Amino acid sequence: MAVKTGYKVPKRRKREGKTNYRKRLALLLSQRPRLVVRKSHNNVQLQITEYHPRGDRVLASAHSKELRKLGYKGHGGNAVSGYLVGLLGGKRALEAGVKEAVLDIGLSAPVKGSSVFAVLAGAVEAGLKVPHGEDVLPPMERFSGVEDVKKRIMGGEG
Repeated sequence: MAVKTGYKVPKRRKREGKTNYRKRLALLLSQRPRLVVRKSHNNVQLQITEYHPRGDRVLASAHSKELRKLGYKGHGGNAVSGYLVGLLGGKRALEAGVKEAVLDIGLSAPVKGSSVFAVLAGAVEAGLKVPHGEDVLPPMERFSGVEDVKKRIMGGEG
């Protein structure tokens, strides 16, 4: 006679360490668009997504590779490029009609002043309303020297 075990195989993305489903559910229950920030060693990516039963829909996005066209010559994976990606993505989100969002950093470690929070600082400066604590944002002195790129992103002459 077979005896049932209490073991259940977890979902594939949880097994692979790609998705924290408890955190995702909490973000989805807020019923606001998500400011999704993903970072690699060489690039930073931002997406404004909203939940849909057939799959999340991307409303606006920005990537650090796009900064080259705007005159940024620095590295694509640091806090400065994260800040500029946040500005660019925040501006695009406002153009798409998104006024507020919640931050989704995925499995990244929430370290104060990191490049993930630099993206948040850029999005907030662009005019997007994202709930956050002021102590997690990096100091604005780190972003001096990119005023010309910032002007181009925000639509001015540079």
